[in-house]
Amino acid sequence: MSASGSTPRAALSPEHVFDWLDDTAAQRAEAGLVRTLLPRPAMTTQLDLAGNDYLGLARDKRVAGASAAAALKWGAGATGSRLVTGSTEVHAELEYELARFCGAQAALVFSSGFAANLGAVTALSGRDAAIVTDKYIHASLIEGCRLSRADVAAVAHNDPAAVEHALATRRKARALVVTDSVFSVDGDLAPLPELSAVCRRQSAALLVDDAHGLGVLGEGGRGAVHAAGLAGAPDVVTTVTLSKSLGAQGGAVLGPRRVIKHLVDTARSFIFDTALAPASAAAALAALRALRDEPELADRVRMRARELSTRLAEAGLSVTTPDGAVVSVHAPGPDEAVAWAARCAERGVRVGCFRPPSVPDGVSRLRLTARADLTDADVDRAVTVVAETAPVPVRS
Repeated sequence: MSASGSTPRAALSPEHVFDWLDDTAAQRAEAGLVRTLLPRPAMTTQLDLAGNDYLGLARDKRVAGASAAAALKWGAGATGSRLVTGSTEVHAELEYELARFCGAQAALVFSSGFAANLGAVTALSGRDAAIVTDKYIHASLIEGCRLSRADVAAVAHNDPAAVEHALATRRKARALVVTDSVFSVDGDLAPLPELSAVCRRQSAALLVDDAHGLGVLGEGGRGAVHAAGLAGAPDVVTTVTLSKSLGAQGGAVLGPRRVIKHLVDTARSFIFDTALAPASAAAALAALRALRDEPELADRVRMRARELSTRLAEAGLSVTTPDGAVVSVHAPGPDEAVAWAARCAERGVRVGCFRPPSVPDGVSRLRLTARADLTDADVDRAVTVVAETAPVPVRS
Protein backbone atom coordinates (compact mmCIF):
# COMPACT_ATOMS: atom_id res chain seq x y z
CA MET A 1 0.00 0.00 0.00
CA SER A 2 1.17 3.53 -0.69
CA ALA A 3 1.22 6.30 1.91
CA SER A 4 -2.18 7.44 0.67
CA GLY A 5 -3.65 3.96 1.21
CA SER A 6 -4.11 3.18 -2.49
CA THR A 7 -2.69 0.14 -4.27
CA PRO A 8 0.42 0.96 -6.33
CA ARG A 9 -0.08 0.67 -10.08
CA ALA A 10 2.48 -0.64 -12.51
CA ALA A 11 3.61 2.14 -14.80
CA LEU A 12 2.51 1.80 -18.42
CA SER A 13 4.61 2.95 -21.30
CA PRO A 14 2.83 5.38 -23.65
CA GLU A 15 2.33 2.75 -26.35
CA HIS A 16 0.35 0.56 -23.89
CA VAL A 17 -2.02 3.17 -22.42
CA PHE A 18 -4.79 2.22 -24.81
CA ASP A 19 -4.26 -1.55 -24.75
CA TRP A 20 -7.66 -1.91 -23.07
CA LEU A 21 -9.24 -0.90 -26.38
CA ASP A 22 -8.07 -4.15 -27.96
CA ASP A 23 -9.97 -6.19 -25.39
CA THR A 24 -13.19 -4.25 -25.87
CA ALA A 25 -12.84 -4.43 -29.65
CA ALA A 26 -12.46 -8.22 -29.43
CA GLN A 27 -15.58 -8.43 -27.25
CA ARG A 28 -17.58 -6.38 -29.79
CA ALA A 29 -16.35 -8.57 -32.62
CA GLU A 30 -17.38 -11.72 -30.76
CA ALA A 31 -20.84 -10.25 -30.19
CA GLY A 32 -21.18 -9.29 -33.86
CA LEU A 33 -21.29 -5.57 -33.05
CA VAL A 34 -18.42 -4.20 -35.12
CA ARG A 35 -19.45 -1.11 -37.09
CA THR A 36 -17.83 0.03 -40.32
CA LEU A 37 -17.83 3.40 -42.04
CA LEU A 38 -18.89 2.97 -45.66
CA PRO A 39 -18.45 6.16 -47.69
CA ARG A 40 -21.09 6.37 -50.39
CA PRO A 41 -20.39 7.75 -53.86
CA ALA A 42 -21.93 11.02 -54.99
CA MET A 43 -23.91 9.17 -57.65
CA THR A 44 -24.96 5.54 -57.50
CA THR A 45 -27.36 3.11 -59.10
CA GLN A 46 -28.18 1.63 -55.70
CA LEU A 47 -31.71 2.09 -54.43
CA ASP A 48 -31.37 3.90 -51.12
CA LEU A 49 -33.73 2.61 -48.43
CA ALA A 50 -31.25 3.26 -45.62
CA GLY A 51 -31.12 7.05 -45.42
CA ASN A 52 -33.74 9.36 -43.94
CA ASP A 53 -34.43 11.53 -46.98
CA TYR A 54 -38.14 10.77 -46.61
CA LEU A 55 -39.42 13.31 -49.12
CA GLY A 56 -36.58 12.96 -51.62
CA LEU A 57 -35.61 16.62 -51.17
CA ALA A 58 -31.89 16.27 -50.41
CA ARG A 59 -31.07 16.46 -54.13
CA ASP A 60 -33.98 18.67 -55.11
CA LYS A 61 -32.63 21.58 -57.18
CA ARG A 62 -34.54 24.11 -55.08
CA VAL A 63 -32.95 22.78 -51.90
CA ALA A 64 -29.41 22.19 -53.17
CA GLY A 65 -29.52 25.49 -55.07
CA ALA A 66 -30.54 27.42 -51.96
CA SER A 67 -27.68 25.80 -50.05
CA ALA A 68 -25.13 26.73 -52.72
CA ALA A 69 -26.37 30.30 -52.95
CA ALA A 70 -26.24 30.73 -49.17
CA ALA A 71 -22.69 29.37 -49.03
CA LEU A 72 -21.60 31.91 -51.61
CA LYS A 73 -23.37 34.72 -49.76
CA TRP A 74 -22.58 33.88 -46.11
CA GLY A 75 -19.50 31.67 -46.40
CA ALA A 76 -18.85 27.99 -45.78
CA GLY A 77 -19.48 28.11 -42.04
CA ALA A 78 -21.36 30.10 -39.42
CA THR A 79 -18.06 31.50 -37.98
CA GLY A 80 -19.23 31.30 -34.36
CA SER A 81 -21.95 30.39 -31.91
CA ARG A 82 -25.47 31.73 -32.36
CA LEU A 83 -24.91 34.29 -29.57
CA VAL A 84 -21.70 35.64 -31.11
CA THR A 85 -21.55 35.74 -34.92
CA GLY A 86 -23.44 32.60 -35.91
CA SER A 87 -26.97 33.97 -36.24
CA THR A 88 -27.90 35.13 -39.71
CA GLU A 89 -31.05 36.30 -41.44
CA VAL A 90 -31.41 32.76 -42.79
CA HIS A 91 -31.52 31.28 -39.28
CA ALA A 92 -34.14 33.80 -38.16
CA GLU A 93 -36.28 33.21 -41.24
CA LEU A 94 -36.07 29.44 -40.82
CA GLU A 95 -37.11 29.70 -37.17
CA TYR A 96 -40.06 31.90 -38.02
CA GLU A 97 -41.31 29.65 -40.82
CA LEU A 98 -40.77 26.42 -38.86
CA ALA A 99 -42.82 27.73 -35.95
CA ARG A 100 -45.54 29.02 -38.26
CA PHE A 101 -45.70 25.77 -40.25
CA CYS A 102 -45.86 23.53 -37.18
CA GLY A 103 -48.22 25.77 -35.22
CA ALA A 104 -45.77 26.70 -32.43
CA GLN A 105 -45.23 30.12 -30.92
CA ALA A 106 -41.48 30.10 -31.57
CA ALA A 107 -38.54 27.96 -32.69
CA LEU A 108 -34.81 27.79 -32.08
CA VAL A 109 -32.36 26.22 -34.55
CA PHE A 110 -29.45 24.09 -33.31
CA SER A 111 -26.51 22.58 -35.18
CA SER A 112 -28.07 19.09 -35.06
CA GLY A 113 -31.07 17.19 -33.81
CA PHE A 114 -28.81 15.58 -31.21
CA ALA A 115 -27.81 19.01 -29.91
CA ALA A 116 -31.44 20.16 -29.89
CA ASN A 117 -32.46 17.19 -27.75
CA LEU A 118 -29.55 17.64 -25.36
CA GLY A 119 -30.35 21.31 -24.96
CA ALA A 120 -34.08 20.88 -24.50
CA VAL A 121 -33.92 18.03 -21.97
CA THR A 122 -31.19 19.53 -19.81
CA ALA A 123 -32.52 23.08 -19.84
CA LEU A 124 -36.08 22.00 -18.96
CA SER A 125 -35.14 19.70 -16.08
CA GLY A 126 -32.29 19.79 -13.55
CA ARG A 127 -31.75 18.67 -9.96
CA ASP A 128 -35.14 19.96 -8.87
CA ALA A 129 -37.05 17.98 -11.51
CA ALA A 130 -38.18 14.46 -12.30
CA ILE A 131 -38.02 13.04 -15.82
CA VAL A 132 -40.21 10.16 -17.00
CA THR A 133 -39.23 8.65 -20.33
CA ASP A 134 -40.33 5.89 -22.63
CA LYS A 135 -37.64 3.20 -22.43
CA TYR A 136 -37.21 3.25 -26.22
CA ILE A 137 -36.35 6.94 -26.63
CA HIS A 138 -33.56 8.01 -28.96
CA ALA A 139 -29.96 7.97 -27.73
CA SER A 140 -29.78 11.77 -27.83
CA LEU A 141 -32.67 12.00 -25.38
CA ILE A 142 -31.04 9.38 -23.17
CA GLU A 143 -27.85 11.43 -23.07
CA GLY A 144 -29.88 14.51 -22.19
CA CYS A 145 -31.44 12.63 -19.28
CA ARG A 146 -28.04 11.46 -18.07
CA LEU A 147 -26.71 15.01 -18.11
CA SER A 148 -29.83 16.53 -16.58
CA ARG A 149 -29.07 15.62 -12.93
CA ALA A 150 -32.82 15.02 -12.58
CA ASP A 151 -34.51 11.96 -11.09
CA VAL A 152 -35.05 9.79 -14.19
CA ALA A 153 -37.52 6.93 -14.57
CA ALA A 154 -37.66 4.94 -17.84
CA VAL A 155 -41.00 3.14 -18.15
CA ALA A 156 -42.59 0.54 -20.43
CA HIS A 157 -42.85 1.39 -24.12
CA ASN A 158 -45.95 3.34 -25.18
CA ASP A 159 -47.65 2.82 -21.81
CA PRO A 160 -49.44 5.96 -20.56
CA ALA A 161 -50.49 4.15 -17.37
CA ALA A 162 -46.85 3.48 -16.51
CA VAL A 163 -46.04 7.13 -17.18
CA GLU A 164 -48.85 8.22 -14.88
CA HIS A 165 -47.72 5.92 -12.09
CA ALA A 166 -44.16 7.25 -12.30
CA LEU A 167 -45.41 10.83 -12.24
CA ALA A 168 -47.79 10.21 -9.36
CA THR A 169 -45.05 8.65 -7.22
CA ARG A 170 -42.26 11.12 -8.06
CA ARG A 171 -40.35 12.92 -5.32
CA LYS A 172 -39.83 16.21 -7.17
CA ALA A 173 -42.60 18.74 -7.76
CA ARG A 174 -41.51 19.68 -11.28
CA ALA A 175 -41.70 16.98 -13.95
CA LEU A 176 -40.97 16.44 -17.64
CA VAL A 177 -42.22 13.52 -19.74
CA VAL A 178 -39.93 12.67 -22.68
CA THR A 179 -40.87 10.57 -25.71
CA ASP A 180 -40.24 10.12 -29.41
CA SER A 181 -43.30 10.66 -31.60
CA VAL A 182 -42.37 8.02 -34.18
CA PHE A 183 -39.80 5.63 -32.74
CA SER A 184 -36.78 5.35 -34.99
CA VAL A 185 -36.28 1.57 -34.87
CA ASP A 186 -39.73 0.08 -35.54
CA GLY A 187 -41.48 3.25 -36.71
CA ASP A 188 -44.39 2.96 -34.27
CA LEU A 189 -46.26 6.02 -33.05
CA ALA A 190 -46.43 7.21 -29.44
CA PRO A 191 -49.92 7.76 -27.94
CA LEU A 192 -49.44 11.52 -27.75
CA PRO A 193 -53.03 12.53 -26.84
CA GLU A 194 -53.06 10.05 -23.96
CA LEU A 195 -49.61 11.12 -22.78
CA SER A 196 -50.67 14.76 -22.86
CA ALA A 197 -53.75 13.97 -20.77
CA VAL A 198 -51.57 12.14 -18.23
CA CYS A 199 -49.16 15.08 -18.06
CA ARG A 200 -51.99 17.52 -17.41
CA ARG A 201 -53.47 15.38 -14.66
CA GLN A 202 -50.05 15.14 -13.02
CA SER A 203 -48.85 18.74 -13.65
CA ALA A 204 -46.00 17.74 -15.95
CA ALA A 205 -44.63 19.16 -19.19
CA LEU A 206 -44.37 17.01 -22.33
CA LEU A 207 -41.30 16.96 -24.58
CA VAL A 208 -41.76 15.17 -27.93
CA ASP A 209 -38.95 14.34 -30.35
CA ASP A 210 -40.76 14.60 -33.70
CA ALA A 211 -37.72 13.85 -35.83
CA HIS A 212 -39.52 11.10 -37.77
CA GLY A 213 -42.91 12.83 -37.78
CA LEU A 214 -42.13 16.18 -39.38
CA GLY A 215 -42.79 15.98 -43.10
CA VAL A 216 -44.51 12.61 -42.77
CA LEU A 217 -47.44 12.89 -40.35
CA GLY A 218 -50.09 15.52 -39.76
CA GLU A 219 -51.78 17.92 -42.14
CA GLY A 220 -49.36 18.53 -45.00
CA GLY A 221 -46.52 16.96 -43.03
CA ARG A 222 -46.78 19.28 -40.02
CA GLY A 223 -45.78 16.45 -37.73
CA ALA A 224 -47.16 14.08 -35.13
CA VAL A 225 -47.60 16.79 -32.49
CA HIS A 226 -49.78 18.77 -34.89
CA ALA A 227 -51.69 15.62 -35.84
CA ALA A 228 -52.38 14.95 -32.15
CA GLY A 229 -53.93 18.41 -31.73
CA LEU A 230 -51.11 19.57 -29.45
CA ALA A 231 -49.50 22.21 -31.70
CA GLY A 232 -49.17 25.47 -29.80
CA ALA A 233 -50.07 23.89 -26.45
CA PRO A 234 -48.55 25.83 -23.53
CA ASP A 235 -47.19 22.67 -21.88
CA VAL A 236 -45.74 20.88 -24.93
CA VAL A 237 -42.26 21.27 -26.44
CA THR A 238 -41.26 19.65 -29.72
CA THR A 239 -37.82 18.86 -31.10
CA VAL A 240 -37.22 18.13 -34.80
CA THR A 241 -34.35 17.42 -37.14
CA LEU A 242 -33.74 19.23 -40.40
CA SER A 243 -31.83 16.25 -41.78
CA LYS A 244 -34.64 13.82 -42.50
CA SER A 245 -37.75 15.03 -44.32
CA LEU A 246 -36.13 18.39 -45.02
CA GLY A 247 -33.05 16.76 -46.54
CA ALA A 248 -30.59 19.22 -44.98
CA GLN A 249 -28.83 19.24 -41.61
CA GLY A 250 -29.49 20.63 -38.15
CA GLY A 251 -32.20 20.51 -35.52
CA ALA A 252 -34.71 22.77 -33.83
CA VAL A 253 -36.83 23.13 -30.72
CA LEU A 254 -40.39 24.46 -31.06
CA GLY A 255 -42.66 25.60 -28.27
CA PRO A 256 -43.90 28.51 -26.15
CA ARG A 257 -41.90 31.72 -26.48
CA ARG A 258 -40.80 31.64 -22.86
CA VAL A 259 -39.40 28.14 -23.34
CA ILE A 260 -37.40 29.23 -26.38
CA LYS A 261 -36.08 32.29 -24.52
CA HIS A 262 -35.07 30.03 -21.63
CA LEU A 263 -33.13 27.79 -24.04
CA VAL A 264 -31.28 30.77 -25.51
CA ASP A 265 -30.17 31.70 -22.00
CA THR A 266 -29.43 28.25 -20.58
CA ALA A 267 -29.07 25.42 -23.17
CA ARG A 268 -25.36 24.64 -23.25
CA SER A 269 -25.54 22.75 -26.55
CA PHE A 270 -26.87 25.99 -28.05
CA ILE A 271 -24.75 28.58 -26.24
CA PHE A 272 -21.37 26.87 -26.65
CA ASP A 273 -21.78 25.23 -30.06
CA THR A 274 -20.89 26.73 -33.40
CA ALA A 275 -24.10 27.60 -35.20
CA LEU A 276 -25.60 25.59 -38.03
CA ALA A 277 -23.93 26.59 -41.31
CA PRO A 278 -26.04 29.14 -43.22
CA ALA A 279 -25.99 26.84 -46.25
CA SER A 280 -27.71 24.10 -44.23
CA ALA A 281 -30.22 26.54 -42.78
CA ALA A 282 -31.03 27.80 -46.27
CA ALA A 283 -31.45 24.26 -47.57
CA ALA A 284 -33.85 23.41 -44.74
CA LEU A 285 -35.82 26.58 -45.39
CA ALA A 286 -36.12 25.76 -49.10
CA ALA A 287 -37.23 22.21 -48.28
CA LEU A 288 -39.81 23.47 -45.79
CA ARG A 289 -41.25 25.74 -48.48
CA ALA A 290 -41.30 22.85 -50.95
CA LEU A 291 -43.26 20.77 -48.44
CA ARG A 292 -45.65 23.65 -47.85
CA ASP A 293 -46.22 23.96 -51.60
CA GLU A 294 -46.52 20.19 -52.14
CA PRO A 295 -48.37 18.78 -49.10
CA GLU A 296 -49.06 15.58 -51.02
CA LEU A 297 -45.43 14.56 -50.39
CA ALA A 298 -46.37 13.50 -46.86
CA ASP A 299 -49.23 11.33 -48.11
CA ARG A 300 -46.99 9.77 -50.72
CA VAL A 301 -44.23 8.67 -48.33
CA ARG A 302 -46.73 7.05 -45.97
CA MET A 303 -48.34 5.22 -48.91
CA ARG A 304 -44.97 3.85 -50.03
CA ALA A 305 -44.13 2.71 -46.49
CA ARG A 306 -47.42 0.81 -46.25
CA GLU A 307 -46.77 -0.82 -49.64
CA LEU A 308 -43.32 -2.00 -48.57
CA SER A 309 -44.64 -3.38 -45.29
CA THR A 310 -47.61 -5.17 -46.82
CA ARG A 311 -45.67 -6.78 -49.62
CA LEU A 312 -42.76 -7.87 -47.41
CA ALA A 313 -45.23 -9.47 -45.02
CA GLU A 314 -46.87 -11.24 -47.96
CA ALA A 315 -43.42 -12.56 -48.85
CA GLY A 316 -43.27 -14.27 -45.46
CA LEU A 317 -41.08 -11.82 -43.53
CA SER A 318 -41.61 -10.58 -39.98
CA VAL A 319 -42.27 -6.90 -40.61
CA THR A 320 -43.78 -3.98 -38.72
CA THR A 321 -46.85 -2.03 -39.81
CA PRO A 322 -45.55 1.53 -40.21
CA ASP A 323 -47.15 4.60 -38.68
CA GLY A 324 -44.69 6.79 -40.56
CA ALA A 325 -41.93 6.13 -43.08
CA VAL A 326 -39.94 3.47 -41.20
CA VAL A 327 -40.39 -0.25 -41.94
CA SER A 328 -38.62 -2.75 -39.67
CA VAL A 329 -37.87 -6.35 -40.73
CA HIS A 330 -36.71 -8.73 -38.00
CA ALA A 331 -33.54 -10.80 -38.40
CA PRO A 332 -32.51 -13.91 -36.41
CA GLY A 333 -29.46 -12.19 -34.88
CA PRO A 334 -26.81 -9.48 -35.35
CA ASP A 335 -24.54 -11.49 -37.64
CA GLU A 336 -27.47 -12.55 -39.81
CA ALA A 337 -28.69 -8.95 -40.02
CA VAL A 338 -25.27 -7.70 -41.15
CA ALA A 339 -24.95 -10.44 -43.76
CA TRP A 340 -28.53 -9.84 -44.97
CA ALA A 341 -27.92 -6.12 -45.42
CA ALA A 342 -24.70 -6.89 -47.30
CA ARG A 343 -26.52 -9.24 -49.68
CA CYS A 344 -29.12 -6.56 -50.32
CA ALA A 345 -26.36 -4.07 -51.13
CA GLU A 346 -24.75 -6.55 -53.53
CA ARG A 347 -28.11 -6.74 -55.32
CA GLY A 348 -28.31 -2.93 -55.54
CA VAL A 349 -30.61 -2.11 -52.59
CA ARG A 350 -29.12 -0.34 -49.59
CA VAL A 351 -30.97 -0.93 -46.30
CA GLY A 352 -30.27 -0.04 -42.70
CA CYS A 353 -29.01 -2.65 -40.24
CA PHE A 354 -29.89 -2.13 -36.58
CA ARG A 355 -28.37 -4.31 -33.84
CA PRO A 356 -27.91 -4.12 -30.09
CA PRO A 357 -27.06 -1.81 -28.40
CA SER A 358 -28.69 0.50 -30.96
CA VAL A 359 -31.97 -1.39 -30.52
CA PRO A 360 -33.27 -1.37 -26.94
CA ASP A 361 -35.30 -4.57 -27.29
CA GLY A 362 -32.26 -6.63 -28.29
CA VAL A 363 -33.81 -7.67 -31.63
CA SER A 364 -31.65 -7.22 -34.71
CA ARG A 365 -33.41 -6.07 -37.85
CA LEU A 366 -33.19 -4.45 -41.21
CA ARG A 367 -34.61 -0.94 -41.24
CA LEU A 368 -36.10 0.31 -44.49
CA THR A 369 -37.09 3.92 -44.99
CA ALA A 370 -39.67 4.82 -47.58
CA ARG A 371 -39.37 7.95 -49.71
CA ALA A 372 -41.99 10.03 -51.43
CA ASP A 373 -40.10 9.76 -54.73
CA LEU A 374 -40.05 5.95 -54.89
CA THR A 375 -41.59 4.54 -58.06
CA ASP A 376 -43.62 1.36 -58.44
CA ALA A 377 -40.55 -0.24 -59.99
CA ASP A 378 -38.46 0.80 -56.97
CA VAL A 379 -40.91 -0.87 -54.59
CA ASP A 380 -40.95 -4.04 -56.73
CA ARG A 381 -37.16 -4.14 -56.74
CA ALA A 382 -36.86 -3.57 -53.00
CA VAL A 383 -39.37 -6.28 -52.08
CA THR A 384 -37.79 -8.80 -54.44
CA VAL A 385 -34.24 -8.21 -53.19
CA VAL A 386 -35.06 -8.17 -49.46
CA ALA A 387 -37.22 -11.29 -49.71
CA GLU A 388 -34.84 -13.28 -51.91
CA THR A 389 -31.79 -12.55 -49.73
CA ALA A 390 -33.51 -13.22 -46.38
CA PRO A 391 -32.03 -15.78 -43.97
CA VAL A 392 -34.14 -18.92 -44.06
CA PRO A 393 -35.16 -18.76 -40.35
CA VAL A 394 -36.78 -15.37 -40.94
CA ARG A 395 -39.33 -16.78 -43.33
CA SER A 396 -42.63 -18.00 -41.90
